Amino acid sequence: MDTPALSVRGLTMAYDGRVIQQDLDFDIPRGQIFVIMGGSGCGKSTLLRHLIGLQQPAAGRILYGGDEDYWAADETRQDALKRGSGVLFQGGALWSSLTLAENIALPLEEFTDLPAAAIREIVAVKLALVGLSGFENHYPAEISGGMKKRAGLARAMALNPDILFCDEPSAGLDPLSARRLDELLLELRASLGSTIVLVTHELASIFAVADQAIFLDAESRTMTASGNPHHLAQHGSALVRHFLARGEDA
Repeated sequence: MDTPALSVRGLTMAYDGRVIQQDLDFDIPRGQIFVIMGGSGCGKSTLLRHLIGLQQPAAGRILYGGDEDYWAADETRQDALKRGSGVLFQGGALWSSLTLAENIALPLEEFTDLPAAAIREIVAVKLALVGLSGFENHYPAEISGGMKKRAGLARAMALNPDILFCDEPSAGLDPLSARRLDELLLELRASLGSTIVLVTHELASIFAVADQAIFLDAESRTMTASGNPHHLAQHGSALVRHFLARGEDA
């Protein structure tokens, strides 16, 4: 079997001694779209921050490449592992004072020694990849919410990351823009073989893009289901089926 992109073993997350989730165990397969789902307040975004390396777990391990413990590594190695990841934040998190081209160029200028001409070429390719060719000189305030998300995605892909993390990418988007973003994630998975970790509670997105998913339960404070969402909607626990049916009885 292929080595997973990420593995979580015995993970407990807590704030000020209050447990958010505990005893989490799962693998994120390479080249798949993996969804973290659950109701509001269950710890989805908190888990994402742990996976990215922004927040240290109260207990347990996060293994990159199946066996490299992120929190056991030194700071230099942690930085290297972080550079192998790209992040699409909820609001896009674009610098408002920079053009789209400048936003995407920023990580390339910061973390590579590429000449300016090569950076401009990469920026053009990344913008084309997300359907924003011709918008290089636009500022974030001059484009729509959906375009901001796509520009944020282009920046997250700037360094060709092994894993792309997306935190509620459809939040605040109209249904058509959300569907276009879903289609873009599927295209990236198909064309680049990207491993994508997606936090969302949007059922349309979950069913449209997820290869595998886990369900975090706020009451029991642990993971209560894992698998393909279509399978879970039919054969999961009553709680998971209730969630995936928007509270309607099957």
